[in-house]
Amino acid sequence: MEPLTSKKKVLEKKPLTLAERLYLPAIAKGMSITISHFFKKEATIRYPEVEREFSTNFRGMHSLKRDEEGRERCTACGLCALSCPAEAITMIAAERKPEEKDLYREEKYASVYEINMLRCIFCGLCEEACPKEAIYLDGPIVPADYLRKDFIYGKDKLVEQPLTKK
Repeated sequence: MEPLTSKKKVLEKKPLTLAERLYLPAIAKGMSITISHFFKKEATIRYPEVEREFSTNFRGMHSLKRDEEGRERCTACGLCALSCPAEAITMIAAERKPEEKDLYREEKYASVYEINMLRCIFCGLCEEACPKEAIYLDGPIVPADYLRKDFIYGKDKLVEQPLTKK
């Protein structure tokens, strides 16, 4: 196989000086870089003692909101689950019973609402798709855990506490 061009690069090998053969300039340069890092600002924070400042558009853990009367806003329309690219949201819709009128706004509600936090990519598409403004990503960081089943959050962890009436 012939080369595509007839150009050849000629390398010229210069002999090393005594200092270069002893690697003294390279060692001195490496030590100066290492020592300069002692005087720079630390790149990490000491997490338990110091909390990191988050940006204004930080997306934290999901929360299902309630309306002014303390009823759940979610009507189990399923738009959040459809818009989720990671398919992390699952829900089961149910009909409201007459005695549950003070718990849910509409006749239909989510009897089971689960988010798999291991699959969630915190993109915020579920928040944008919700027509009732029922889901927000305004919570804290998702805490660490040891078991996979503990990262599937149900309504017990997602629904915000009702407002206390005075």
